[in-house]
Amino acid sequence: MTMFQSIGAASDRVVATLVAGLEIEFGRGAGEALAQRFLEAEESDFLWDARASERWLGAYESIDEEDFELDRVAIVGRLDGRWFVAVSIVDGDGNAHGLMGRRSFRSERQAREAVAATH
Repeated sequence: MTMFQSIGAASDRVVATLVAGLEIEFGRGAGEALAQRFLEAEESDFLWDARASERWLGAYESIDEEDFELDRVAIVGRLDGRWFVAVSIVDGDGNAHGLMGRRSFRSERQAREAVAATH
């Protein structure tokens, strides 16, 4: 039996679980450093999956003039015990393609106030 839990539902345990799995694979001590590198490389996807709410901000004007349309979406969520607000670049299928910025907050209230002020 396979058990799946979204990042958003398990946001407080994501890093700990990732570190534990990497330590099993690569040895004690290597897990935390590798987890941080993995989270940095995949930050856009982790934040998008950990979002608690989102708000469409408008179309994203790409310099590369890609063949598909992208949108800017403000998101608020919690990852590894910290609240965040970010502006994600998202396609029409709901897949994250990048970040325009991210800020961390100590409380949900602060994060929600910040996302309300995001344009």
